[in-house]
Amino acid sequence: MNTFLSVLLIIVSVVLIILVLLQSSKSAGLSGAISGGAEQLFGKQKARGLEAVLEKMTVVFAVLFFVLAMAVTYVNLA
Repeated sequence: MNTFLSVLLIIVSVVLIILVLLQSSKSAGLSGAISGGAEQLFGKQKARGLEAVLEKMTVVFAVLFFVLAMAVTYVNLA
């Protein structure tokens, strides 16, 4: 069981890294941090197409990563 969960955790980790790297950045440096906040606050909030799918998949795989990490820890301690 430990081996299966560990291998699954590694696969989920690699997929999560790939998903994060595929996403476009929200701001461009310091100028984006200053002016980008207002744009994000008052601009269009809807993400469309591939960006929305990548964002949802990232959330799903992040939750799966944390659950698997806790499960692997629990199995190792038990």
